[in-house]
Amino acid sequence: MMINLQRMKNEQGITLIELLAVVAIVAILAAIAIPVYTGFMQRARRVDAKTALEQMRASQEMRRAERGGYSTNIVELRTTWSAPGAKAGDYDISFTGTLNVNSFTAQAVPWNPRQISDGTLWINHLGVKGPADKWAK
Repeated sequence: MMINLQRMKNEQGITLIELLAVVAIVAILAAIAIPVYTGFMQRARRVDAKTALEQMRASQEMRRAERGGYSTNIVELRTTWSAPGAKAGDYDISFTGTLNVNSFTAQAVPWNPRQISDGTLWINHLGVKGPADKWAK
């Protein structure tokens, strides 16, 4: 059994420095990609809240057109006027402030920790939405 020493000299594995360089590159890419992905997912989940608030406003407008005023009863609004349920994705949908036949403000409050930093979204009877920067994205 003869060992070919020349052949063994030409076959080399990966050095520790090469392995560390690859790990460093992967870490840098992950450090860039993970926050971008997280922000994208947060904006995507925000769409649930925005849609629910628009549906709430549309339901209130249908009720006002037929009965002459906005509903002060959220259960009636949900059963008769097809308003969204109490939850929309990671948000609780409700009314805030003064609710009467002439005005309303609907809000979407995040309940899931992954959306807490997003803050509360709202829409009122005039169609004014806030915060504006969250609706624009």
